[in-house]
Amino acid sequence: MKKQLLEIAHGRSGDKGDAANIGIIAYDDKGFDVIKRELTIDRVKKHFDGICFGDVERYELPNLRALNFLLHNTLGGGGTVSLKHDAQGKTLAAALLKMEVDY
Repeated sequence: MKKQLLEIAHGRSGDKGDAANIGIIAYDDKGFDVIKRELTIDRVKKHFDGICFGDVERYELPNLRALNFLLHNTLGGGGTVSLKHDAQGKTLAAALLKMEVDY
C-alpha cells in the first residue's frame, strides 16, 4: 500500500549555511521502520533534483524515531546571500513529506 510520508511522520527543516537540514520524525515504530527503508540517500537526492546540487548525508536517530538529512549546496549560498524564495529551506520538510512510500 502507498502512503504519503505526511500520514506516518512529521518534519522540520532549516538551514546550515548553504546546506538544508531536514528532520523526518515517525509517529510510531512501524513508521520508523518504513522511513528507514524508504528514505535512502539516493531517493532523497532524486526527490530534490534541480534543488540539491551537492551530496546528501543521512543520520539515524532511533531514540527519536527520526532521520536527519543534510542536503549540501542547496540554498544558493545561504540565507544572507541567496536570491531563492526559501533561502533558509523552511519548506523542504513539507516537500519531502509529499513523497509516497510503500507502507
